[in-house]
Amino acid sequence: MNSIDASLLIWLNSLSGHIKILDDLMRLIASDYLMPLVFSLSMFWLWFSGKTLSQRMTYQITALTGISALAISNVVVWIINSLWNRPRPFLDHPDELNLLFYSPTDPSFPANPIAIGFAVAMAAWTVNRKFGLWLAMTASLYGFSRVYVGVFYPTDIVGGALVGMAVYGFTSYLRRALEPLITMVVRFARGVSVA
Repeated sequence: MNSIDASLLIWLNSLSGHIKILDDLMRLIASDYLMPLVFSLSMFWLWFSGKTLSQRMTYQITALTGISALAISNVVVWIINSLWNRPRPFLDHPDELNLLFYSPTDPSFPANPIAIGFAVAMAAWTVNRKFGLWLAMTASLYGFSRVYVGVFYPTDIVGGALVGMAVYGFTSYLRRALEPLITMVVRFARGVSVA
């Protein structure tokens, strides 16, 4: 599997370095700022969406669940990184990759930013299928860009997506158990005019 993973990475990364505008676009998409901002704003949008009071409550609970999944995804990725320190591809294949990005120092597997993206996409998908699908495609593009610029293996992206989806499933299950507490938090937020 590692040789297939490396071969796919090297092939995808070999697309870089030929068209400057494409490289610049992939650098922008792969940045630590653009996509995390998109995912954060999507939860902000969910918080203030909904036409009726009950729909707003559903969206707000979903936004809280998505934010919780985002935080728990970070913890799960940190635990996996503590157990398995997979080197970044530019360290394993320095002569075969065109690194278009800074050199991250944390382990490669699973891709933390992709775990976050898919956790947020799953949250949105539960209340708005089109928006959730759009976010999942955005997270996938984010993952592709990270492979393109040479900082993740393809399996790191798949692993991150699976972590994000699994963690959202867990937080969704946990949400049912904590529904009264979460509802109280949303009502408090409404009381202080932030919902």
